[in-house]
Amino acid sequence: MIEKSPIDKIIAPVSRFIHLEYTSGIVLLISVIVAIIWANSAYHDFYEHLWHINFSIGFDDFTLSHPLHIWINDGLMAVFFFVIGLELKREFMEGELSSLSKAALPMSAALGGMIVPALIYFTINKGTGADHGWGIPMATDIAFALALLSMASKHIPTSVKVFLSALAVADDLGAVLVIAFFYTEQIHFLPLIIAGCFLTALIIGNLMGIRNSTFYLIIGFGVWVGFLLSGVHATIAGVLVAFTIPAVTKINEHIYSENLRKLSYDFEKDIPERGNLITEKQNKTIQEVKTLSMAAETPLQTIEHALHPWVAFGIMPLFALSNAGIVIGSDFFSSIINPVSIGVAAGLLIGKFVGILLFCWIMIKLGWATLPEQASWSHLIGVALLAGIGFTMSLFISGLAFKNPIFIDQAKYGILIASVIAGILGTIVLKKVSKSRA
Repeated sequence: MIEKSPIDKIIAPVSRFIHLEYTSGIVLLISVIVAIIWANSAYHDFYEHLWHINFSIGFDDFTLSHPLHIWINDGLMAVFFFVIGLELKREFMEGELSSLSKAALPMSAALGGMIVPALIYFTINKGTGADHGWGIPMATDIAFALALLSMASKHIPTSVKVFLSALAVADDLGAVLVIAFFYTEQIHFLPLIIAGCFLTALIIGNLMGIRNSTFYLIIGFGVWVGFLLSGVHATIAGVLVAFTIPAVTKINEHIYSENLRKLSYDFEKDIPERGNLITEKQNKTIQEVKTLSMAAETPLQTIEHALHPWVAFGIMPLFALSNAGIVIGSDFFSSIINPVSIGVAAGLLIGKFVGILLFCWIMIKLGWATLPEQASWSHLIGVALLAGIGFTMSLFISGLAFKNPIFIDQAKYGILIASVIAGILGTIVLKKVSKSRA
């Protein structure tokens, strides 16, 4: 047995922590708690001032100058949407949305979970001047929802997790379309045309077989700048660029496996009898294995795996830290009695629950879909409750929907309250289902 070095003993637990699926939700929750405590502490003014510090990048007469919170919401969140785009493309190609039979139930559930909350919010806020916020309760926070699903029980069928993941991914697609079509302000066509040229270059690069990630990064940055200057929200650029990333390998699995066996044999026969250093031939074999492995990977999956930890443990927590600072004063409970807070909370709690279950019931009743394998309606009830956690995307859309800071704060109240209640109820239901089946 090989004894682990002190460094390995430190790194191994950290590596396991990062790869546990619920940890990103825990980190996100900690960021929310820190933001709320910070915003209600003696350092409140510093909290507010920090996110309004101006940052500029550029050269000569071309300069992008924005407050820090804009760089986070329009810049870093574009990377978040880029990863969402990669997930969407992967799911459409070979995942849970790749065929009509697979996608029918989660897609219909996502549709119901968007339409009903939007209708509830709009009904409550019609004529108030805040009815433009109907998109806020439409989205599900996949990190929080999956984190609580994982913590609820180890005995929940894998199909339930897959269903919630597919639902949330489809939900994200709906949110992206809503942002693109309904939360875009005045459009400046020249920057948009330039962005379209960069996007065309990426598509051509894909068709030509270019697999270098740097190419897509540099040209993709041009797409983002074009969208930023056009008035169309810059995060849409992240999704569009993601769909241009190649998702095919240079060699198939059989050729890779055969060549890998040969290289493994070549490496083994050159193992020196003495010494710790490898031979020149072995070193050459290792380089060939690296080249072969790169050819067997898809750029899409490589980039997605590389960016996911940065998004889950960096960008999303930073977004939460900068956007979740809700001031909870002595009049907090009276201040949440307003159409915006009630509309958002009711949309997330009631709308998501009713919309998801209703549309699932219709699809199954008509024979167009079936329940996930080993899952029951009780599982779907728990999932429908967890879908009411609309944190990250809901906060993001509230910043697009409203210019009035009072409306934004009221939306945050509704999001926070609904997400807490939905998380607690969903976890309780799933725990009870698991115990009854144990």
